[in-house]
Amino acid sequence: MNFFAYKNQQLYCEEIPVEQIAEKIGTPFYLYSYHTLVRHFAVFDKAFEGISHLVCYSAKANSNLALLRLFVNLGGGIDIVSGGELYRALRGGAPSGKIVFSGVGKREDEIEHALKAGILMFNVESLQELQAINDVAGRIGKKAPVSIRVNPDIDPKTHPYISTGLKQNKFGIEIGQALVAYRRASQLPHVRVVGIDCHIGSQLLDVEPVVEALKKLKDLVEILRREGMEVQYLDLGGGLGITYGDEEPPHPVEYASRILEEIRGFGCTLILEPGRVIVGNAGILVSRVLYMKENESKRFVIVDAGMNDLVRPSYYGSYHQILPVREKEGEEVVADVVGPICESSDFIAKGRKMVRVEPGELIAVMSAGAYGFSMSTNYNSRPRVAEVLVRDDQSFVIRRRENYEDLIRGEEIPEFLINFK
Repeated sequence: MNFFAYKNQQLYCEEIPVEQIAEKIGTPFYLYSYHTLVRHFAVFDKAFEGISHLVCYSAKANSNLALLRLFVNLGGGIDIVSGGELYRALRGGAPSGKIVFSGVGKREDEIEHALKAGILMFNVESLQELQAINDVAGRIGKKAPVSIRVNPDIDPKTHPYISTGLKQNKFGIEIGQALVAYRRASQLPHVRVVGIDCHIGSQLLDVEPVVEALKKLKDLVEILRREGMEVQYLDLGGGLGITYGDEEPPHPVEYASRILEEIRGFGCTLILEPGRVIVGNAGILVSRVLYMKENESKRFVIVDAGMNDLVRPSYYGSYHQILPVREKEGEEVVADVVGPICESSDFIAKGRKMVRVEPGELIAVMSAGAYGFSMSTNYNSRPRVAEVLVRDDQSFVIRRRENYEDLIRGEEIPEFLINFK
């Protein structure tokens, strides 16, 4: 459920007409509903209230400081995958003891920063990374809390680009080798085993692959405990899907109930890393129609938002519902909704049946709160768009629109090119 709805034929975000914000700050822009964010986090968190758990919001889904601060205020932690996300999490007010560091390519400077900050744990993805964490910890006089990310070789039944738990994926340590990794970790002088981790993929529409992975992890934990290793945390990752079109993902309560059946009384604090399920349907991308264009076989709706602003349709072939900001009736057409980027892959929708829109009208690209702005770029030297948060009848610009000066910040022309002869 979200707080985007038509009132008097205008699309509202909570109590503000979307058109009003567009007239004030221009287009394109991302727009988030505060009460939707709060509701989604609370529903997910409450679903696990029967056991010791920590909801670590996955920053990669949407890493705006205001959103990170919101989830921290609600008692959440943060799941990070880079030194930059660690910096954001700390600037957003996250307690360092509620930060989990995932990702296959942690640099030594990132590891050192995280150790000095005092994060909850590293989710380790290779033996060489384990050794690097031990070496950095020894150099700075710390003991690093670690869990091993176990790859259970389970098909999550999602898009291959966001599947992370199969043998052919780069993530984690194969479950058959995980015990070797844990034994190695227990012998390292500057590492302390505190948990076990697994994440099988994103936009999951079925709970059963998660339950299957959990069962494999439980068997491994029993072995680790018999060998004297203390496993305090069981990190199941995130990945629960949302409705973009006609998908029917499990409700968080259904998702939680299947997990609780398996883990209740197991003696671990459960860590969860939701991202998309919290922010996905809490945000939209608002864009203005620039031109209509037709040829013998195609009709194009050309808008001012491009694949640099929202890459999911181009990259994954993803579906996003498109609504007119002013509700209207009239002729329905089949069109490609495309942006201004000089790539044929620059589209928001292909062959979409939609009400005919005219230049100057606004459209809302729905379900754009996750992996929207966070995957945006400056391709074609396009400034990144503004982000706005609405709470009731107030709107807040939580990221200003970039300008042309922002595009060249940090660039320099060498003197020999300025005085070229």
